[in-house]
Amino acid sequence: MPLWIPVTLAAATFQTLRFMLQKVLSAVTLSAAGATFSRFVYSAPVILLLLWAYVAATDAALPALSRPFWGFAIVGGLSQILATVCVVALFKARNFAVGITFKKTEVIQTAIVGLVVLGDEVSTLGWVAILIGLAAVLVLSKTKDGPKGLWRQLTGRAPLLGLGSGVLFAFSAVSYRGASLQLQEPDAVLRAAVTLAVVVCLQTAMMLAWLGVRDPGEIARVWAARRVAVWVGLTSMGGSFCWFLAFTLQNAAYVKALGQVELLLSLLASLVVFKEVVTRREICGMALLVLSILALILAL
Repeated sequence: MPLWIPVTLAAATFQTLRFMLQKVLSAVTLSAAGATFSRFVYSAPVILLLLWAYVAATDAALPALSRPFWGFAIVGGLSQILATVCVVALFKARNFAVGITFKKTEVIQTAIVGLVVLGDEVSTLGWVAILIGLAAVLVLSKTKDGPKGLWRQLTGRAPLLGLGSGVLFAFSAVSYRGASLQLQEPDAVLRAAVTLAVVVCLQTAMMLAWLGVRDPGEIARVWAARRVAVWVGLTSMGGSFCWFLAFTLQNAAYVKALGQVELLLSLLASLVVFKEVVTRREICGMALLVLSILALILAL
């Protein structure tokens, strides 16, 4: 079995745990920005420590960081911050499993972003997958007490947050792979670790500056919530490293497609942990999205 497969499965598991913890934080103590900041500030010291330990144990030299590397790292880091804020805010609008499902439109949107930005061609089957994914979003955007009319349903807060996070996560995934490939280093683990360390430090600085200007009190609340927030940081570190390593080893589209196993994990979390009710419509929407992902895999 190729290494990127178990690494991706581990990443999806870590990510589900992190979003569960962030849902708790955002619902009880922290804002969406604060819950997002907690994942970076509590993981950065551990990531730097582990990078130092790995370099010392392997007697490796840190690779040079080029301008393109910094460009990819900044774009990817900022995109991920905005995407995570969207997802945490989305949890306040819809339940956990559906929130994650909206986020998972990133797989479909990665194909669109690749076509527009990089000129990557999409096969006929690939476009079929995109249309099935769109149908899934249409199903998920419909609620009993929601606004009447298709346009108002699609432009509601939950659909816009979910679709927006998907676009941003697509940009971050492509940017992280681009940054990692800029490093002239054959050791995939070291490339992933260096990229992760740089990105998380950038993200911590960005969020600290933002909260310092807009909501200084939230920084204190992140510290006060450290008993839970530190676990957000640790699960974030584990998940991020696995994602970065997988992106280093394999095409981001394949990695993101396999990462859809998070859908099943989020559904279990929604039912077992948060005791939320998942409707038949939502199950149908998730099933359609899974079908679109399988079609996309066949198209790759």
